[in-house]
Amino acid sequence: MSFTAEVKAEISQNELHECCAKAELSALILMCASLSFRKEGMALEMKSENANTAKRIWKLLKERYQVGAQLSVLRKMKLKKNNIYILRITSHVNEILYDLQIMDDKGLKNHPLAKMVRKECCARAYLAGAFMAGGSVNSPQRSNYHLEIVANSKEHADFLLKLMHRFDLPAKYIKRRAQDVVYLKASDKISDFLRCIGASDALFTFEDSRIQRDFMNSLTRLDNCELANEMKTISAGKKQLEDISWIETYRSLDTLPQKLYQAAVLRKQFPEASLNELCGQYSEQYGETISKSGMKHRLAKIKELANQYRSE
Repeated sequence: MSFTAEVKAEISQNELHECCAKAELSALILMCASLSFRKEGMALEMKSENANTAKRIWKLLKERYQVGAQLSVLRKMKLKKNNIYILRITSHVNEILYDLQIMDDKGLKNHPLAKMVRKECCARAYLAGAFMAGGSVNSPQRSNYHLEIVANSKEHADFLLKLMHRFDLPAKYIKRRAQDVVYLKASDKISDFLRCIGASDALFTFEDSRIQRDFMNSLTRLDNCELANEMKTISAGKKQLEDISWIETYRSLDTLPQKLYQAAVLRKQFPEASLNELCGQYSEQYGETISKSGMKHRLAKIKELANQYRSE
């Protein structure tokens, strides 16, 4: 089961107040259903590739409107060959659409009125229904974080954006081919969205994986920094040894001032040591303390003398 399917399975089991059930069902019907007209009257047909979503629609319709839905299952013959669950309702269709604010005297609407989601719990329920109907989220095991809801129109996408912004979720909109998509990219905001729609177990799974990934990334960055510093130290030590070798070849280390001579001898003894390590060795061998900047200054003077001898 994919992570998206796990999230949908979890939120489809959430207990709802009557007002929240209406808000969630409104999102589900608006995004999953199509309306047709027959001799007998209007018919409502809802399609979903997720079994838990189809079951949730059937359960909410039965509890709120006491209507029976005809269920049929089709199997796709292309790509993943998933099942498509189809629910058909031929009675009380007009009443259902009016009650869910999907239809009014002017016809079908792109989204319900604001009063449908005025209460915070109802807004959360509506977002949960929208995610069950057209949402997806990448597995936390993947390197890129992405959560999206495919709306059924630009107006509905704007409605979802406003709802998400109410919960400090900085969702964005994009037109992808013929789809209107509302999405989140930040991992912490995806966690907030999962918390918002009541997917507690999925939230724990997502956060656990995210923390482990961030921890491993931090370790990798530290290892890379340490390796880079080590390579830098080795490279600097190699150049300093070349300067010392030049002085030995064309002059003599004995001609150097005592402090520079001591620094040169230490570098020859410890060719791969860092400045801090050289300072420690200096204290042990000569009984004096020297700062890192002091050692760096002495090695720089040796380089300056070597360059002078080279020019001569």
